[in-house]
Amino acid sequence: MEAEKGTIRRFWVFTMLVCVAAGGCFLLSQTKKQKERSMDKGFNKLTAEEERVIVHKGTEMPFSGKYNNYFEKGVYTCKRCGAELFKSESKFKSECGWPSFDEEIKGAVKWQKDADGVRTETTCAKCGAHLGHIFLGEGMTTKNVRYCVNSISMNFVPEQQTEKAIFASGCFWGTEYYFKQAPGVISTTVGYTGGQTDNPTYKQVCTGKTGHAEAVEVEYDSTKTSYEELAKLFFETHDFSQFNRQGPDVGTQYRSAIFYLNEQQREVAERLVGELKKKGYDVKTQIVPAGKFWPAEKYHQDYYEKAGSSPYCHIYKKIF
Repeated sequence: MEAEKGTIRRFWVFTMLVCVAAGGCFLLSQTKKQKERSMDKGFNKLTAEEERVIVHKGTEMPFSGKYNNYFEKGVYTCKRCGAELFKSESKFKSECGWPSFDEEIKGAVKWQKDADGVRTETTCAKCGAHLGHIFLGEGMTTKNVRYCVNSISMNFVPEQQTEKAIFASGCFWGTEYYFKQAPGVISTTVGYTGGQTDNPTYKQVCTGKTGHAEAVEVEYDSTKTSYEELAKLFFETHDFSQFNRQGPDVGTQYRSAIFYLNEQQREVAERLVGELKKKGYDVKTQIVPAGKFWPAEKYHQDYYEKAGSSPYCHIYKKIF
């Protein structure tokens, strides 16, 4: 009897071990699948509703999507993998309840027969994410095509809107150092402006006889920052109470100046100077219309980045 019980116990122990092992493998398999489903080779993590539409080919309610009546300039991308799908120029108002496009970015969208056997499904060519359906021959645009896409399947990247600004605040190495790090700044170029000599050299400007100021031309994305924010940074990174100098650098080429490119920039600059004066500051900054900007010699560009050091006469101080 005891031998029989021992055999039964061994049988159940063996069975449990097998089940645990199998269950463990199953759980590991499930965990792995879930992880792969959410990450999918680096794909973006999806919410349950996004997964319902993008992975399981669902449909959002008509007129409910954020991009249904959205017509800003930019590019629509796949929410799952980030691939570019449609340009804003191809979007049109169809009144169907979902975002409509009459052209894809070449090769970005795949067509395939829908599960209903009637419609044609569209998916992201890169990751297979469900986008919606395509309809032909409706005559809504000259291209006679309508990509009907779920808003939830996409993200929108605004078109970069570039503008320029020119500031002078002493040695242009230090001025550039701070602007180069500012959010929304695309590029910076150090150079000379405000003088009479064409295409001046650094040696000529240093004499103070050309009338130029060492300055920085800043190219920025106006969707990410504003001229006012850059102008505030200009004032907060040098001593604007000094006249024709900045720290140990003395001369008209080191003057504090804002070279405005349009009336809006002038208005912003004058308003900020007014605010500074109300705070009790003695502002020596010139506000003058921009003239020709001459880029400086190559070795002056990105100077502190190349040298791996920081400015000696420009220090950030919060004012506004």
